[in-house]
Amino acid sequence: MSLVNFSSNLKFEDIPKEVIQRAKDTLADTLGSAIFGSTLPWSQMIASYCQDIGKQGKSQVLGLKNARYEPSSAALANGAFTHAFELDNLTKPNSGSHPGATVFMPLLAVAQSRACSGKELLTAFVAGTEVMIRIGLSTMHSQEAHGFHAPGTTGPFGSAAGCSRLMGLNADQTANAMGLAASCAGGLLEFAMAGNGAMVKRLHMGRAAQAGVLASSLAQKGFTGPHTALEGRFGFLNVFCPEHDFDRLSSNLGSEWLSLTTMHKRYACHITAHTPVESAQTLKAEYGFHGEDIEELTIECNERSMRANNIPVPKDILLGQYSVPFCVALSMYRNPVDPRSFNDSALRDERIMKLCAKTVMKLIPPPDNHSDMTSVVHIKLKNGQEISKRTSAFLGTPERPLSQQALREKFLLLTVNESSAQSKAIDIQKNKMNLWFDKIQNLEHEKNLHWIDA
Repeated sequence: MSLVNFSSNLKFEDIPKEVIQRAKDTLADTLGSAIFGSTLPWSQMIASYCQDIGKQGKSQVLGLKNARYEPSSAALANGAFTHAFELDNLTKPNSGSHPGATVFMPLLAVAQSRACSGKELLTAFVAGTEVMIRIGLSTMHSQEAHGFHAPGTTGPFGSAAGCSRLMGLNADQTANAMGLAASCAGGLLEFAMAGNGAMVKRLHMGRAAQAGVLASSLAQKGFTGPHTALEGRFGFLNVFCPEHDFDRLSSNLGSEWLSLTTMHKRYACHITAHTPVESAQTLKAEYGFHGEDIEELTIECNERSMRANNIPVPKDILLGQYSVPFCVALSMYRNPVDPRSFNDSALRDERIMKLCAKTVMKLIPPPDNHSDMTSVVHIKLKNGQEISKRTSAFLGTPERPLSQQALREKFLLLTVNESSAQSKAIDIQKNKMNLWFDKIQNLEHEKNLHWIDA
C-alpha cells in the first residue's frame, strides 16, 4: 500500500522544483510527439476507430479538428499517437516506463473532461510516473524474456495511479484501481520476431493509457480489484517477471524522485539505437567521411539489442525504426534528427539498405554487456583507416539533458511542417505552438487544459 498512499496523498508543494521542471519538459515533449504521430497512417486508423465508437465529450483527440470524446477514447488515441513514431520519452535505466504516452495522455483526457487545473495535472503526473517507474524497476525488465513488451505491462499502473490522483480517489479506491490495472497489463514482442505487424507496438501505449482511465473510473464507482495485484502469489511481478525485486517498489519513496530519470529522444528510432546513431554522427562529423566511404561497420551492444534489434533487412519503416543497423545506416545518408527522414523511401534507398545489411552487431564485452545503453561503433573506411566511438549517455539523457532551446526546437519541428503549407499558415501554426510550449512551461498557473484543442 506504500505506492497507493504516496500517490493518493501527494501534494504539489511536496514536489521539488527540479522534478516539476522535468515533468513540464516531458509534457511538452509528449505533446509534440503525439501531434506528429497523429498524422501517420496507423494513427489515422486508430482515430477512425475512436470516431466510430467514441461518445462525444470534452477530451481532445490530438491532430483532429472538432474531435472531442469521452476520456477513454481520447486516452487510447493519444497514447498510441505519442508512441506512433518512436519519438516519445522513457526512463534511464530502462524500466519499461514511457511517462508521456502512458501517464500524461490519460491525465490530459481526464483533466479536460473534469476541467482540472494545470497544477492538479502536474501533481497527478508526478504521482503516476513515480509509481510506474518503481514498478518498472521492480520487474528488472525480465518480463521481456517472457515475450512481453514492457511498457504495455507497466503503463496501466502509472495511468491508474495518476488518474486516481487526478480524480481525487481515496487510498482504498486507488488500491482497487491498481488491482484492476494489473489485469489490463499486456503486449507481446512477437512483432519483432515475426518481421511484420509492428503497428501493434504503438497500440500497446494506447491500451495502457486507456486502461488507467477504465480502472480508476470503475474504482470510483466501487468496483474492486485485488490489493495484492503487484506482489501476491499470482500478482503481476510473480506472474509476468521471472526476476523481480519487491524492495524496489518503495525504496526511498518520497525522497528519491525517479521522474528525474526521464530522458528525451532526438531521433525517431528505438532507444537501443540512440547511442550508436550518436556515435556514428560524431565520427562522421569529426572525420568528414560519407556513407559510401565505409568498408565495414560493426556495433558492439548489449544482449537485449542483439536479441531484439538486430534486424538487417527490415520489411517496413516501423521495423526499420526498431532495427539498430538500419537506424545507423540511415544516419550516414540522412539527418536522423528530422523524423521525416524515416520514411518508406529509405527502405528503397540502395545505399542505406546495403550498409544496413552488411552491418555486424556483436555483444559488447563485460562489464558493458549489462549496461542499459552503452555501445561502441567501429568503422573501417575504404582508405584503411579504422575509427571507433563509445557512448553511454546520448544527448537527452539525465546526464546530458536537452536545453530548453533544444526542447523547443524539437517541439516546433514535430508540430510545424514547413514543407506542407504556405508561409502565412506556417507562421500562424508556429506562433500557436510557441504559445503552447510557453503555457506548458507555466502549467501550474493554467486554470484548465481546454486550450489544447487539436
